[in-house]
Amino acid sequence: MGAIERSGYRFVPEYSVIGQNGAIHVYNRDHFIEEIKFQFSGKFPELDQIEDLVDEYCNQHNI
Repeated sequence: MGAIERSGYRFVPEYSVIGQNGAIHVYNRDHFIEEIKFQFSGKFPELDQIEDLVDEYCNQHNI
């Protein structure tokens, strides 16, 4: 699962199958902004779930 780029922001997902949790690291250019934490079930998070979290973040921050 690779990074998602939106308007100069980069969203880099990471996850732990054992912990069933993950995070999306938000960068503006090369500067770390924040971490969006999430949980999932199964062997890995669904791409739709990650895209929904990125969309929600972008909408809340007018990106």
